[in-house]
Amino acid sequence: MSNAVAGAATDQAAEIPEWPMPRADGCPFDPPPALRPLTAGKGLAKVRIWDGSTPWIVTGHAEQRTLLNDPRVSVDERLPGFPHWHEGAASAVAYRPRSVFNSDAPEHTRYRRIMTSPFTFKRVEALRPTIQKITDDLIDAMLAGPKPADLVQALALPLPTLMISELLGVPYEDHEFFQQKASIGIDRYATAEQTAAVFTELNGYLVRLVEAKAADPGDDALSDIAQRVNAGDITVAEAAMMGLGLHAAGHETSANMIALAVVALLEHPDQLALLRDTDDPKVVAGAVEELLRYLGIIHGGQRRIATEDIEIGGEVIRAGEGIVVELLSANRDANFFPEPDRLDLHRANARHHNAFGFGIHQCVGQQLARVELQVVYGTLFRRIPSLALATTVDEIEFKQDHLAYGVHALPVTW
Repeated sequence: MSNAVAGAATDQAAEIPEWPMPRADGCPFDPPPALRPLTAGKGLAKVRIWDGSTPWIVTGHAEQRTLLNDPRVSVDERLPGFPHWHEGAASAVAYRPRSVFNSDAPEHTRYRRIMTSPFTFKRVEALRPTIQKITDDLIDAMLAGPKPADLVQALALPLPTLMISELLGVPYEDHEFFQQKASIGIDRYATAEQTAAVFTELNGYLVRLVEAKAADPGDDALSDIAQRVNAGDITVAEAAMMGLGLHAAGHETSANMIALAVVALLEHPDQLALLRDTDDPKVVAGAVEELLRYLGIIHGGQRRIATEDIEIGGEVIRAGEGIVVELLSANRDANFFPEPDRLDLHRANARHHNAFGFGIHQCVGQQLARVELQVVYGTLFRRIPSLALATTVDEIEFKQDHLAYGVHALPVTW
């Protein structure tokens, strides 16, 4: 190779930025500023991840929906070139069972059919009174306690944890065990050893619980899944993986969303007033969709891989190349959302966000998340109209190095 060619190759490689990128100081709700010019005009570009590989990152709203609905785009983490979240995720391929999270159709279809029954619109709506009571009880306890209070520990974390534990049939007294292990697994720098240790403990717990519910079922989702083990439809390992995935996803994303949105609303008092002063459930539901659009909880992007060549955005994603789907950027796509960086709780097309993904792999528990958020946002500011930050935004520690974005703690007063 000539010196000129070698130099050009080196320069080209140096131009590929690292991913994930930090969000800007003072703009904790916006996509990383370096990402926008990188993908401007075509909605995708190359980035470099932890292992030195250079997957495509996709930021355009239309491009994401096209790819997430394309059968040539796979979630199979076993395929060479898959852009794993971190070292731990890559090493876990050797022992992690197949599930709805890492399989494609038709295998995925079978898993998803089993997992969706607890999360239908009708069943989740029936839980609304329970969610309301838990929310009110948690707010009562916070109001009776000292000021300032940590909203994460007082409300944002216990509400979704209580709900997913009750729905699945996981004893709530074990929630600290789950939360502590989950926080290790979603750390951007989780090692192979850490991931293996966490999986061994969590999987062992779920295997024992599935076996217990297979022998003595209750009125909960994990008992329903365990009965599919008894019927020979799935293995105990597969059932445990379903329970593990649902429990982790069911509390981690909602907890971060609750707290992060409170910060955003307190920073936008005109929009907060619209939510606080309404008793119209449609307005509250619309506000939730706009907050889901405006904020980005899946901080590292959804991960995929192309199984065939795909032409999109003037580029060709080759078979075997990784894909990072950066959901927040699509939700701030000016080609789809007018004035995308403005929080507008009356935004007409907010529900067309990609916060829950798109296509056959979109979030199984999105209806539960929506109801939880509607209840929380429709209750918190009505009951505590004087709620305020007990610190400044620049002093809040945001989860820059976690795969689920949010805040570690949120001091509030009233």
